[in-house]
Amino acid sequence: MSKQMPRQPVREVMDEPLGAKAYAEADFSEVNQHFLDALLELVGPLEEARAVDLGTGPGDIPIRIIRARPKWRVVAVEASAPMLNFAKKAAADAGITDAIHWMQADAKDTGLPSSSFDVVFSNSILHHITQTQVFWEEVKRLAKRGAYVLLRDLARPATEDDAHRIVETYGGVGPELMRQDYYKALLSAWTVEEVRSQLAEAGLETLKVKMVTDRHWDISGRIAARGPSRNKSG
Repeated sequence: MSKQMPRQPVREVMDEPLGAKAYAEADFSEVNQHFLDALLELVGPLEEARAVDLGTGPGDIPIRIIRARPKWRVVAVEASAPMLNFAKKAAADAGITDAIHWMQADAKDTGLPSSSFDVVFSNSILHHITQTQVFWEEVKRLAKRGAYVLLRDLARPATEDDAHRIVETYGGVGPELMRQDYYKALLSAWTVEEVRSQLAEAGLETLKVKMVTDRHWDISGRIAARGPSRNKSG
């Protein structure tokens, strides 16, 4: 068995206009729909909810959520101003004006009110984060007791050759900038074992981690209890 290569972190915020534009214009409709399907399966017939999306990117997933569950209200958090601009435009083009609140903030320190969300979700944020325990404390702080949690991200391959093969298999037809970012994201991703250790350290053992594709893991479950955390008000 090959030894697991060490993590190679990427920048936390995708704030370059060209990179944000390439990401916003890429076709993630299939993977975003799969994420939405997983989220709706997790929450079941929850017709009304207050949800927070940590690292919303160009905002496609919150828009899909509101189309599927019109009574939900989503706070979509994104640190990158260029990315948030694309998200706001996409929502306006979709005719969604009131159900999503777009907010520029660090997902590790949002400043949102504590214990105020029924659902906490995120797609592809954790590989950007090195201070993972700070992030998990924020997840705990934001979530109501019993809140649903779903995060999906890439799993770091064992070797750089494996990462190259994944890029060729799944990102081979995209722009070169996106291919490079995809490769770097794979090297910066966390393994299932590392994520399990993070959750255990954060006291989030009720959340389960499993591989859902050959390159993605999901963290899913409900917040059962909460330890001491910072108290903030919005």
